[in-house]
Amino acid sequence: MENQIRKKIQNSKRIVIKVGTSTLTYANGNLNFSLMNKLAWIMSDLINQGKEVILVSSGAIGVGSKKLNFKTRPTEIREKQAAAAVGQVQLMHIYQNFLGEYGQSVAQILLTKDDFKEGERKTNTNNTLETLLSFGVVPIINANDTISTFEIEFSDNDRLSASVASLLKADLLIILTDIDALYTANPKTHPEAKRIPYVEKVTDEILGMGGEKGSEFSVGGMETKLLAARECYDNGVMMAILDGSNPSFIGDLISGEDIGTVFDCK
Repeated sequence: MENQIRKKIQNSKRIVIKVGTSTLTYANGNLNFSLMNKLAWIMSDLINQGKEVILVSSGAIGVGSKKLNFKTRPTEIREKQAAAAVGQVQLMHIYQNFLGEYGQSVAQILLTKDDFKEGERKTNTNNTLETLLSFGVVPIINANDTISTFEIEFSDNDRLSASVASLLKADLLIILTDIDALYTANPKTHPEAKRIPYVEKVTDEILGMGGEKGSEFSVGGMETKLLAARECYDNGVMMAILDGSNPSFIGDLISGEDIGTVFDCK
C-alpha cells in the first residue's frame, strides 16, 4: 500500500505547497531569505517538469509584527490586522523577486472562509485560480487577515491549504513545518518517539497525536495539520508533512523517497 501511494505522489500533476511562519522565519521572527529562495527554485523546477504548483503562505502577521517592532505576536485584533497588511506586502515582494529569477510569474490571492461556501464566490475563486494556472502563473494564497477576523482566530493556514487543495481537486498537498513528520509522541520532548511514515486514514486516535504550536510568531500546531489531512482525505487529496527547513525535501518526496508522513486519500 505504501509503495502504491508513493507512486501516486510521483505522478502528481497539481500540487499545493503550504509553508508556515515558523518555517519562513528565524527564531527571532526575521525572514529566512535563503530558505525562501530555495523554495522558489524547487517550485520552479516542479513547474519545469510540467506540474502545476500553488503556494499557500503564512507569515504576513509574523513579518508585519517585526516590521512594526512588536516583540511578540500581537494579541489585539486591530494590531494583528495592521501587521497582516504591512507583512503581506513584504512577503509578496520577496516571492515575486525570487520566483521571477527563475522565470515564474506570480499572483496574490487573499481568501476568507466565505470564498469556499457554495455559490458565486466559490465559483469565482475556482475560476480565477484555474485561469491563473492555465496561464502558467503561480498563485500565492494567504488568508485575508486584514479583513476577516475569522482567519486570524481560526488557525494557521493549514486548514486553508486543505480547502484550496480540495477546491482545485489537487493531487497532493505538501505542508512544510518545523517538524519532519508525524511521530508517536513529540520528538522534541520524547527522544524515543518513532516517525509514522504512512497514515491510511485520519482517525480520532491519529487526531489525538496533535501537539504544541511552533514559534512565538506562529499559530498552528500538529493538530491543525491533522485536521487538514482529514479534510484532504474526505476530498480525495493526498497530503504529506515534511520538514520545511530544507525545501529540497519536496523534490525527494516527489521522487519517491520515504520521508515525512504521507496521508492517503479516499
